[in-house]
Order: sequence, then C-alpha cells, then structure tokens
Amino acid sequence: MPAAPTSPPEPVATITNKVAGQIAANDPAPLPASIKQTTPGVLEFSGTWTVCQLGKVIRQLDALLMRHPAEVELDGQQIQKIDSITAWVLQSRLKKMRDSGVQLQMNGWPAQYQQMLDGLGEIPPAATPVKETPGMLEKIGKASVDVYKDNLALLSFMGETALSLLGLFLHPRRWRGRTILHNIQVAGFEALPIVGVTSFLLGIVIAYQGADQLKHYGANIFVVELVGYAMLREFAPLITAIIIAGRSGSAYAAQIGTMVVTEEIDALQTIGIKPIELLVLPKLVALMLALPLLTLFADLVGVTGGMLMASSQLDVGTHEFMTRFATEIPLKTLLIGLGKSLVFAAVIVIIGCYQGFRTKGNADSVGRQTTRSVVQAIFIVIVLDAVFSVIFNLMGL
Repeated sequence: MPAAPTSPPEPVATITNKVAGQIAANDPAPLPASIKQTTPGVLEFSGTWTVCQLGKVIRQLDALLMRHPAEVELDGQQIQKIDSITAWVLQSRLKKMRDSGVQLQMNGWPAQYQQMLDGLGEIPPAATPVKETPGMLEKIGKASVDVYKDNLALLSFMGETALSLLGLFLHPRRWRGRTILHNIQVAGFEALPIVGVTSFLLGIVIAYQGADQLKHYGANIFVVELVGYAMLREFAPLITAIIIAGRSGSAYAAQIGTMVVTEEIDALQTIGIKPIELLVLPKLVALMLALPLLTLFADLVGVTGGMLMASSQLDVGTHEFMTRFATEIPLKTLLIGLGKSLVFAAVIVIIGCYQGFRTKGNADSVGRQTTRSVVQAIFIVIVLDAVFSVIFNLMGL
C-alpha cells in the first residue's frame, strides 16, 4: 500500500511563536503597581513593582503609613514582580516603621519575594583593622632601606646629569647661553649684598676674638695670619656655600617641584626636551662659575673687616697688615678655598634639583622637598669641608 503522505515540517519561526503564545497565555499580563487599603490596618499590594514605578507607589506607601495604627498587615498575594531596587527601598520603609514601634505582619507574599526582602539586610560595618605598631628593629630596617633607595636614586641622578653634561660638550650648539647668564645673575650677582655683609661681620668677629688672646702674649701682628688663613681657607668658602644653599638651592627645588606639580616636566618630555638639559645643567654651570667668584668676594670683604678690627683693637696699621698678608699668606691658601667652592656649587645644584624632581604632586610636597634640599645641601657641604680639611692636612697643604 502506498505510504500516507506526510505533511512538511513546520518552520522554526512558527514553532517559536507558538511557544511564546503558550507562555504568554500562562503568565498574566503585568499590572501597574498599586496599594489599596481594604480595611483599617490592612494594606494590599498588587501589580509589578519595578524601579520605573517606584516613585509613585513609594509616595503612596509613605502617605498610608503616616496614618498607621499599632498593627499593620501587609497583603502581598497580588504581587506579580518585585525587582531588587524596589525591594531594598521597601525594606528601608518597613524597617523605619518597625523602629517606631509598629508591628508589621506580612501575609500571602510569594516565597521568592519574601526571601528577597529578608535577604536585603543592612550591611554590617566593616571591622576596623588593627594597626600594629612597628617595633624598633622594623623602624630601623625601614629607615635603612629608605636611605639606601634615596642614595641610589641620587647617584643615578648624578650619573644622568654627568652624561647630559658630556653630551653638551660633544654638541656645543646645545648650550643655553642666555639661561646660564640669567642663573649667574640670580645666583651670583644678586647674592653679593648678603654674602658681603656676612663675610665682613665674620672677619670682624675673627679678629675681635683673636685680639684678646694675642694681646696677652704681645703677638698682635699674628692677627694677619689668623684672619687670612681662617677666611681664605675655611670660612669664606663655607659661609658662602651655606648662604647660597639656603638662597639658591631652595629656589631650585621649589621651581622644579612646582613644575612637577603643574605637569610642566611631563610636557617638556612630551615635546622631546630633556628636563635635565633645560633645568639642571644651566644652573650647574652658572653656579660653578658664580660661587668661586662669590667666595673671592667674600675673601676680600672678610679680610677687610678683620683688617679694620686689627687696626682699632691691636694697633696693626692697614699698610702693615696688607704687607704682612702678602708675604705670609701663600697663594695655595686662596686656591684651596676656591677649589672647595667648585665642589660645593656642584653639591648645591645637584641636591636642590634632585629634591625638586622628587616632588610627589601637591603643594605640601613642594615645601617638604624644598626644606629637605636646604638641610641636605648644608649638611653635605659641612661634611665635605671637614673631609677636605683632613685630606689637605694629610697631604701637607
């Protein structure tokens, strides 16, 4: 017998539409959220409670709860859907009612929504972590590591500066002459008054303190050697370097630190300009030229102050003082002081610029790094001066 003809299979779209129709027939159509007060003390919730209708129903709920009795029954049999945001807002309202002494009873709520409301409890406050106080060994270890890292970064900065300076010697056209002259004026010429006054007073003090002792032994003439060696070899280079460290070194750190905060350093790197070549090397060259000249000026003014004091307190005439000074003070004494000033100039610029580049990005950091630059520069200058004294003594200079 011939087989019965089979009907062609239904398309997938037709099957999908049938399934969707069955699901739609089984699920009721979504109703808007609403609250009804059927009897006193009973509130009936119905419809779909979603965030889109949250404002209207919450205001309605607040109005009904303001007139609440001691006991309120919440009927949720007609609830079709509640999303998590609406459940959280609803729970906050109900909690406020419970805290005010109202007894709430929830009847007929679907299990999944009742569980949702029960599961949205208040988030407990995070436990405050116990901060352990580091011990003495831990503090010493951390401080040692910080000092090691800081010294390593400083050494790296010095090497990068030296390489940049070598690159300028290999390419002389990259020298920034106007910037160097400007830094010589700011760090050198404008510092003449304070250096001159300080050195003059220092020469007076040295001669005055020595005069009282020299009178006892009738050695008034030796005030020339006292003032000459003290000023030319030690005090003039040292006091000039300290003044410049506080005056110009702090300015270097503040200028570069401010540029770091305002992101000008990043802008220079973006357009292909090396910050060290633009900001550090002109200052380094300028101060290495200006500080020896300032030291020489401090020598002249300090010796002049000592000469005036010797003339008034020890009866050592100006001509006699200058004649003995020329014959008894060797040229190497002056050269030693000028040589030390070259090293001091490099230290002041390197420390000031290095601390400026280490600014972290806020105004407080600028002030902190500026202070640190002055303290470190003065400390290193004094230490180097002591080291030079020991070395020169061992060399017989």
